[in-house]
Amino acid sequence: MLKEFKQLKEEYPDRILIASIMEEYNKEAWHELIDKVEQTGVDALEINFSCPHGMPERKMGAAVGQDCDLLEEVCGWINEMASVPVWAKMTPNITDIALASKVSLENGCEGVSAINTIMSVMGINLDTLQPEPCVEGYSTPGGYSAKAVHPIALARVMSIARMIKNDFSDKDCSLSAIGGVETGADAAEFILLGANTAQVCTGVMMHGYGHVKKLCLELQDFMKKHNFTSIEDFRGASLNYFTTHTDLVRRQQEAIRERKGNRASFCLLTKRQKAWSPTDCWSFFPR
Repeated sequence: MLKEFKQLKEEYPDRILIASIMEEYNKEAWHELIDKVEQTGVDALEINFSCPHGMPERKMGAAVGQDCDLLEEVCGWINEMASVPVWAKMTPNITDIALASKVSLENGCEGVSAINTIMSVMGINLDTLQPEPCVEGYSTPGGYSAKAVHPIALARVMSIARMIKNDFSDKDCSLSAIGGVETGADAAEFILLGANTAQVCTGVMMHGYGHVKKLCLELQDFMKKHNFTSIEDFRGASLNYFTTHTDLVRRQQEAIRERKGNRASFCLLTKRQKAWSPTDCWSFFPR
């Protein structure tokens, strides 16, 4: 890929090129990789701490992203070598993605991207009794992506965005959202939850590179509808509407009491109106 990185920067010098890289648990190997990639002219690095496909067995990818101690150490190695901004790509296959993201930001990363694919078993063949997809009769859990993961990605991005807002409000940390983006509306949802950018992979694989233009036009239509002139006009606008289950119950109970109170007042007023007769007027206007 080094040749392709260099070629892209030569052909499109005014565009941003971010290299997504991954390496084994070895400080020298990380330093060597970063040096080689930066020499191609890339503008930033995305560090894959989340790949589930065979990498954890080699202490790579998700093995690092799921272990905050490893994450802290490897982020330190990377950021002492890197001279361009660094994003940590986080795994959703973890109890608290916000905690792992916080560790990455505390140890030199300028941003976080999330989510990578979700570990899954696609199914079992009920004729052969073997899992699918099948390779010589065997399979292994793999990463699930595309539209179905979008709601899960929204929740993870929301969690990370709230953490950044609470713990890094004095720093210029960025959040790149990933997961089931197939329309401009999907991208808008991520931005409303606090993402600075949205990434597309499976959508482009399915619909081609031209699909990106369609996404941009749909996002612009959303912005025009709400009279937004920039991403910052609505980034994070939906975060304040999230609360706890306990608070939702309290709010609902208060709303029910208020509605009942309004109905009671209305019923009392109606009864008084019905009890009023035309002859009652003479008590105010004596003959």
